[in-house]
Amino acid sequence: MTKQDIAGIFEEIGVLLDLQGANPFRVRAYVNAARTIETLQEDLDTLVKEQRLTQIKGIGTDLAAKITELVTTGKLAYYEQLKGSFPPGLLELLRIPGFGPKKTKAVYEKLGVDSIDKLEAACQAGKVAELAGFGEKSQQKILEGIQLARQFSSRHHYHKARAVADPILEALRSHDGVIRCSLAGSLRRHRETIGDVDFLVSAKPKDAPGIIEDFTSLPGILNVSAKGETKASVVLTGGVQADLRVVTDDQFAFALNYFTGSKEHNIAMRARALRLKNLSLNEYGFSPAAEKEKSAKELGSAINCKTEEDIYRALELDYVPPELREDMGEIAAAEAGRLPKLVELENLRGTFHNHSTWSDGTETIETMARAAQELGLDYFGIADHSKSEFQAHGLDEKRVRQQAEEVKKLNEKFAKEGFRIFFGIECDILADGRLDFDDQTLELFDYVVASVHQGFTSDADKMTKRICKALAHPAVTMLGHPTGRLLLEREAYAVNMPEVIECAAKHQKIIEINAHPYRLDMDWRWWKHAKELGVKCSINPDAHSIPDLQYLAVGIGIARKGWLEKSDVINCLPTKEVEKLFR
Repeated sequence: MTKQDIAGIFEEIGVLLDLQGANPFRVRAYVNAARTIETLQEDLDTLVKEQRLTQIKGIGTDLAAKITELVTTGKLAYYEQLKGSFPPGLLELLRIPGFGPKKTKAVYEKLGVDSIDKLEAACQAGKVAELAGFGEKSQQKILEGIQLARQFSSRHHYHKARAVADPILEALRSHDGVIRCSLAGSLRRHRETIGDVDFLVSAKPKDAPGIIEDFTSLPGILNVSAKGETKASVVLTGGVQADLRVVTDDQFAFALNYFTGSKEHNIAMRARALRLKNLSLNEYGFSPAAEKEKSAKELGSAINCKTEEDIYRALELDYVPPELREDMGEIAAAEAGRLPKLVELENLRGTFHNHSTWSDGTETIETMARAAQELGLDYFGIADHSKSEFQAHGLDEKRVRQQAEEVKKLNEKFAKEGFRIFFGIECDILADGRLDFDDQTLELFDYVVASVHQGFTSDADKMTKRICKALAHPAVTMLGHPTGRLLLEREAYAVNMPEVIECAAKHQKIIEINAHPYRLDMDWRWWKHAKELGVKCSINPDAHSIPDLQYLAVGIGIARKGWLEKSDVINCLPTKEVEKLFR
């Protein structure tokens, strides 16, 4: 059982105890323990074996015993018993955006609601509005939330889908009968959320049944939905649907291109094949347009293509990277030789939006900076929360000056190693567009990330004016998570993004790609327009712990989907150039 699995169970115990009306301190102990476990640097098995769990801050004897039980047996009797004391459908209610344990407890105790369907019926009958603390407006929001929960139920965050897919991909690669294999579908295109995972393998026909058999028996596969000689569908850990297809090696490039998609990109490719070559293009190859689609499968492709590059070359196109295959101008750009040279992970030299124990992070500034240095970065920016974020222990003016002194001393130490810490702040944009600090305090920072954290219900005009007023402030360097969305949990607040982007361009402000996989904000669909206006990007993990720094790789995928190149991303600049930019 992984750290993430155990952290998830502890999170759920906290929710169940909250539903039960348990002591808030007890609830918080499990929530804090979940976060501690998830961000542990040491191997959990070793800690259990050496009986050192209680040496970790926040892990007492009782929690240590429960962690040990989970690690050694894969189960926790207390969790099963606690979960069994609630109706199975009750926890589903917590998937509704804005519907927390208190509301869940209220509708369960007063209306007997223990499922999403029953809650919807109670709302439609007007019963929820009659409950104390709810009302008509709240009832309508619940109905809207139910629709969102249903819409999101079949989707998965990119990093979670990738985490369960990668070990299976490695297992397929090591199989004796496998010639080539790859991920396909939306995961290969680096979409922000994933419906299902597609695996593609090439092999000799005689080896296909054995590959399918071994695939359906791999660890991490919870259920086999379908199994044939060359295809299988399974359910992976976390409820992710996955499909495997086995093709011959002659078909592999065509199948990879086809199953990577997108559907719209494939339609454009097929239309081009017909127009230029009078050939049909499908997952098996090129075939004469007059023939049936199966002819390429049976007779082989009319144009042999070993790689995807060969397919694009046959259609007189430059190779289109998977991230760009969304039918958003990539075909025309590939025809004209104008595709961008997309930014790569190794181009990143640093990162700016990160937190420490000064606010709501789990590590010190020095520990986070060391971790960034170990990743091969040249600089690290600390941007803890400002004072309005009191629940995140935001910094007031006095603590800002204390933190500035700490950063100064750390930089004296790091200077010998050629590493730099930039002193920043994630400064709240207040309801009227003012910043959370006065100008004198803002002058202390190397850079300022301005973000909205409250007042999400404003209309689009008010929110746009609020953000644009902040962007016009000379102290602001970049805009953080511009739409406030939490993928699969909370929709973006209403805002006119074209106007915000134009305002950023006017005042020469940077917009971040918040690389945290729950945000991935600004959305990739806006970046092509922003780039055309000259707006620069900063890819930031919004890291609250050392593992969060790995989210930079997720952010790179979104930058690539947004057609961004190295020159578009400020944290690809060397340290001296960043210093010059911030000045």
